[in-house]
Amino acid sequence: MKTHRIAVGLDIGTTKIVALIGRHNEFGKIEIIGHGTAPSLGVQRGVVVNITQTIESIEKAVELAQQSSGLNIKSVAVGIAGQHIRSLQHSDYITREDAEEVIEDADLDRLTENVHKLAMMPGEEIIHVLPQEYKVDGQGDIKEPRGMYGGRLEASFHIVVGQLTSIKNIARCVKSADLDLHTVNLEPLASADAVLSQEEKEAGVVLVDIGGGTTDVAIFKDGIIRHTAVIPHGGNIITSDIKEGCAIIEKQAETLKVRFGSAWPGENKENEIVAIPGLRGRDPKEISLKNLSRIIHARCSEIIHAVFTEIKNYGYDQPSKKLIAGVVITGGGSQLKHIKQLVEYLTGLDTRVGYPNEHLASLDASNPLNSPIYATAVGLLMQGLNSRKEVDFVESMEDAAPVVTELLAGESTTLEEQAQEEAHHEASFDSLLDGEQPQDETQELESVEAEKSSSAPVAQSPNQGNWFKRWADKFIDMIDE
Repeated sequence: MKTHRIAVGLDIGTTKIVALIGRHNEFGKIEIIGHGTAPSLGVQRGVVVNITQTIESIEKAVELAQQSSGLNIKSVAVGIAGQHIRSLQHSDYITREDAEEVIEDADLDRLTENVHKLAMMPGEEIIHVLPQEYKVDGQGDIKEPRGMYGGRLEASFHIVVGQLTSIKNIARCVKSADLDLHTVNLEPLASADAVLSQEEKEAGVVLVDIGGGTTDVAIFKDGIIRHTAVIPHGGNIITSDIKEGCAIIEKQAETLKVRFGSAWPGENKENEIVAIPGLRGRDPKEISLKNLSRIIHARCSEIIHAVFTEIKNYGYDQPSKKLIAGVVITGGGSQLKHIKQLVEYLTGLDTRVGYPNEHLASLDASNPLNSPIYATAVGLLMQGLNSRKEVDFVESMEDAAPVVTELLAGESTTLEEQAQEEAHHEASFDSLLDGEQPQDETQELESVEAEKSSSAPVAQSPNQGNWFKRWADKFIDMIDE
């Protein structure tokens, strides 16, 4: 493992944009060496709707990460989500020329490239081609075909597809912020890397990432991704419901949700009331916490029912598709009070909250980066560190200084030589006009060397740029005479 490699994950979310800089330490854990967070102003439901505001938010988050790490960010691993994301299953195969040769990475890459050539619906592009199981000469249930002999290599794939315009808009925002796009990754897959263990993926687990604009779902079984989906509702729509139901402004609604909100109305008594300051001298508004919980419960139930529909579509009730590890919820919405109990009640599956601290090094429980809010950003950072593409994500801020100095030094030397050459030509022309004999080549070289050794008079000559004008004046005077 390369402990010196540094990567950058950039989470472009609906409510915030996070840039994380990190590397693996000698124990295989991720050491965060820089991070920056900025409000996301140009993204709605995971889709860029305002290019300019998104670029500004990216630049602000990147600048904060650079200041905290002392590094210049060059390339980033970016996440993508949104209601335009869909997934499908596909099987494909290749016929190998020599069945007596063992299967290598080149064969697997050729099979994957075939899948990338599939014709999608107009305006769509393949984001991920994820192999699930392989077959070699008809023998199935093979997870690792490398090193085996066979003439026909077949595989089933989970394909993630997204709208081309949404992908291009994200790429444009990143490049307009003077960054290179290393990879584009599906956000639920990144979150899964950050909060799920390999044992859970083997046993069968549902990851539910409740973000600001979307709720991402990823189902794993036997260590393989089986189903992905994006539900176009998240924490922001809960805030909007509170704003409309209680007739308050959005900022107050968000504060109410975070500090007093609960997804289980039975926990609040009828006489529990919170007062909200009025606007512009108006009287404070009293809001019942019981009614607040009912509003939150209604919208959370709708989101969880949509998640449960995706679980049913996967076929979790079949014996071979049982989800023994249950549900893992993460993202900002997982911090809502009693959301874990509501998920267990509506789905009947064991539920826990997923934290990314298992993969992070030397962070105490009070560190904000341990929060589920940063699960996607940590996952993107992990995918950047584990990528096979050899790309420099960052450079030291001191690295650019010697280059600039060297360029300036080279430019200075060139200008000095040009000035000396002009002075030499000026002297030659003056000698010709005065009737002197021209020097031979050796004398000219000695003259140039002498002038180079005493460059101060040349550099300080006030008329060195006007030698052609003075030569022309002398030439005109000679003609007149």
